[in-house]
Amino acid sequence: MNIPATLKYTKDHEWVSVDGNIATIGITDFAQSELGDIVYVEIETVDETLDQHEVFGTIEAVKTVSDLFMPITGKVLERNEDLDGEPESVNSDAYGKGWLIKVEIADAAQLDDLLDAEAYKALVG
Repeated sequence: MNIPATLKYTKDHEWVSVDGNIATIGITDFAQSELGDIVYVEIETVDETLDQHEVFGTIEAVKTVSDLFMPITGKVLERNEDLDGEPESVNSDAYGKGWLIKVEIADAAQLDDLLDAEAYKALVG
């Protein structure tokens, strides 16, 4: 299981990569493997400011649909439009081509509440 040390993680299995005041968010390799074959990603929250833990979209796999939760408070700037035609990118490259949204960080202190790679590894066993 791939858990990059450079990222932050949530207990809901989202990952966060920070570049200045912009966070890129996706789901973890563990989450995509648990979901199975991803067939659709729905994100209709671009240009909205959402609070930490709010739902920013849904991800649909062959067997289930799961909500996607904001790891931090911020304004959704962009969604990965490539997923419209290639939702399976989340399965094949969860930390690269399979990213979900980019967010303008409203409260950087919330990043301190996220899990580091070791803590996330302990969470998923």
